[in-house]
Amino acid sequence: MDKTMTICFTNNKGGSGKSTTCSNLGAAMARAGKKVLLVDGDMQLNLSLSFFSEDKVLEMAAGEKNLYYAIGKQQDLTDFIVHTAYPNLDLIPSSTLMSSIEYELFTKWQRELILRKCLQKIKDSGVYDYILIDAPPTLGGWVMNILCASDRVIIPVEASPWGMFGLANMFDFLNDVKQIAPELMVMGVVLTKVDTRKNYFRQTMETFQEMPDIHLFDTLIRVDSSIEWSQDSSAPVVEFKKSSRSAGEYMELAKEVMEYGSR
Repeated sequence: MDKTMTICFTNNKGGSGKSTTCSNLGAAMARAGKKVLLVDGDMQLNLSLSFFSEDKVLEMAAGEKNLYYAIGKQQDLTDFIVHTAYPNLDLIPSSTLMSSIEYELFTKWQRELILRKCLQKIKDSGVYDYILIDAPPTLGGWVMNILCASDRVIIPVEASPWGMFGLANMFDFLNDVKQIAPELMVMGVVLTKVDTRKNYFRQTMETFQEMPDIHLFDTLIRVDSSIEWSQDSSAPVVEFKKSSRSAGEYMELAKEVMEYGSR
């Protein structure tokens, strides 16, 4: 790969594991020697909380060094980057004020392209191998903004009875976005919170086998308490407990994504 690739993590259903996948995939890529910038696009701040304490995250959210402030001013995002405790891994934090971003963008000129413009200098610099953006669980103008700023999309899907609910709407929305950003491509779906003993896991797999146009990553992210403990410690599981099953799965998923993305 000879240029920065921007990957968005999105699903309009909450609880799909977007933030967890984004944070751990980024950390796994960084462990593999890639330079990674994470962008927290969600007012819930979960991506930021994956690397910093609650007090620190709220401090950044209340200040002027966060994505909300930058988007409001339509500023280059370079000055909003903060370093995490891990080599090769940086973050642009979010703010709870992102809840009003849809309204604030409504009257802006070329509002769907504002994030793309704010990221352009960073992307053109080639400093990062990957920019990973965590999108909120909605379908609207801000998510469209995130998608228009991305090269690829990864859709985390919970392997549960309701995990597939709304996925058709997600793909319809992506087709609409491609009218504005025709170069945008879906890299694939990653199954999360998997319990291979359950019937609904098999049903989920069978459903995707009937959808040959959608790439399903081979790596499954299984249910693992290590993930919850790592989140409680504000650390990605690939750093918090390197020997855990989930850490190994995220490292394998990172290999898949890097290999698939280099095609």
